[in-house]
Amino acid sequence: MVKGDSRSPARRLGWALLGLSALLALVVAVALSTGYQAITWQEIQTNETARTIFFRLRIPRVLLAMIVGASLSAVGAALQALFRNPLAEPYTLGVSGGGAFGASVAIALGFGASLGGVPLVFLTAFAGSALFVTIVYRLASSGPVFLPGALLLAGVVLNLIAGAGVLMIQFVTDYTRALQILRWMVGTLDVVGVDLVWRMALFILPGILLLLYSTRDLHLIAMDEEAAAALGVDVRKVERTVYAASSLVVGVAVAVAGPIGFVGLIVPHAVRLVFGEDLRIVIPCSMLLGAGFLVAADTLARTLLGASELPVGAITALVGGPLFLVLLARKTRYAAI
Repeated sequence: MVKGDSRSPARRLGWALLGLSALLALVVAVALSTGYQAITWQEIQTNETARTIFFRLRIPRVLLAMIVGASLSAVGAALQALFRNPLAEPYTLGVSGGGAFGASVAIALGFGASLGGVPLVFLTAFAGSALFVTIVYRLASSGPVFLPGALLLAGVVLNLIAGAGVLMIQFVTDYTRALQILRWMVGTLDVVGVDLVWRMALFILPGILLLLYSTRDLHLIAMDEEAAAALGVDVRKVERTVYAASSLVVGVAVAVAGPIGFVGLIVPHAVRLVFGEDLRIVIPCSMLLGAGFLVAADTLARTLLGASELPVGAITALVGGPLFLVLLARKTRYAAI
């Protein structure tokens, strides 16, 4: 019986990953073939224009959506466990506010150049995220003591301050640049070629690996912090590791794609409602489901209006919010039976 119990999480994880991988593959296949111009495999072989669209636009955009969706979802699951707060998400760290403020300053000043192939707007957004994360961490640290509750509160307040700063910049800058700031704020996955995608992946991968490495300890902390410490878990070290990894991952994602909301909040909840509370299952499954969710949302964003394109952040909120409420209602109803 003990042996069966010890193998159960691994089997559940295997079946969950298999099912979600199949779902992701289906979503990606639809996304690659769908758009303002439908593309078939035969056209890719014979039509130069279709081949250029497919390899220079479709594939990089889908890859970017997968990386951003997986990153935000993994961080959301980790932070909700770390703070033991179901409302925690990637942007409660102050990362999104700092990134938005940094990008807004760059756009208002007309920084349209690139450095090493990376647009300066992305670099200033990441610098803003890093600055706000440092401030939040300092506010939440009291000597050797790390206060997750204070960190959450400081992140929310700094996001509000950053939002006010962005509005002020939009008010004083010219109309064209204010519109550019607004477009960046709602999130976008526009990308040409894979250069920026692989550069982004190089920075995000270490953070994701750290989160996956910390899943066992984070699971024990989420269940009971004192029991985790008694089992040999260095609670403060895990907290700092998860915080640093989350900040790196979200900072890079925000710098490239803008502050796409709701993914890090909705997806981990949906995974827990379907697969249970075990973080060793929740975090990797959240990555797959988050990748598929953002790819699907981006596909809807660029196809619903034909030649026009909707903000992907609006789609994640309008589609993901009601879906989450349906799952929550089902879970509540079953719990009451």
